[in-house]
Amino acid sequence: MSVPGEDGAATGPYTNVSASGGWTGAVRRRAVKALPPAKLLPDTQPAYMSSWIYVFGVLTLTSLIMALVSGGLLALKGPGWWHVSTTGRYVNSLHLWSVELLMFFMVIHLWGKFFMAAWRGRRALTWITGAVCFLTAIGTAFTGYLVQQNFDSQWIAGQAKDGLNSVGIGAFFNVLDFGQMLMWHIVLLPFVLALLTAGHVLLVRWRGIVPPIGATDPGAGGTAAPAARDAR
Repeated sequence: MSVPGEDGAATGPYTNVSASGGWTGAVRRRAVKALPPAKLLPDTQPAYMSSWIYVFGVLTLTSLIMALVSGGLLALKGPGWWHVSTTGRYVNSLHLWSVELLMFFMVIHLWGKFFMAAWRGRRALTWITGAVCFLTAIGTAFTGYLVQQNFDSQWIAGQAKDGLNSVGIGAFFNVLDFGQMLMWHIVLLPFVLALLTAGHVLLVRWRGIVPPIGATDPGAGGTAAPAARDAR
């Protein structure tokens, strides 16, 4: 156990654990070096962030949080609650419309960043995680349609099974199995989507937002670079 010395510094057998290369200290130092507090939670941003395309990014994140919260309530109450309870139908509607807005905002944000060539300046991984988030959201929404417990979900499942079976996916992803689709929808896919979203946001903090084509990139030493040279 470390105790303060005469000069106020800690002394004892564990004093130099972080400096000696313990894995927790190494992880902490690496994390702080990559994302110091001022970079992780900045209070200033470049002027070009004042753009609607970033507003749609924040709206996408807000809609995702709303979808996860409302979906969590539906999962806690059980798969029949939204059919017999007025409150359940209200929460189900919140969940539906938060997902509708999520997909709408995400498509605008994704295409906007595509035309801005958002992968410039070593931001390829940021772009890739955003695109994978979109694909994961499609799968999550698809399984959501399959667990509505109405004729709509039955028709969607009946049409989807033939296409999935034709490519061999139906062997382990059975759209006619309500229990399996429910678990995919409320456990696996939301977890993956939330994890990818968190990684995407951290990458944005790490690399910074992409400047307009031809503008100065603060993350590249404050020098302007041609779009062709930055596209890597």
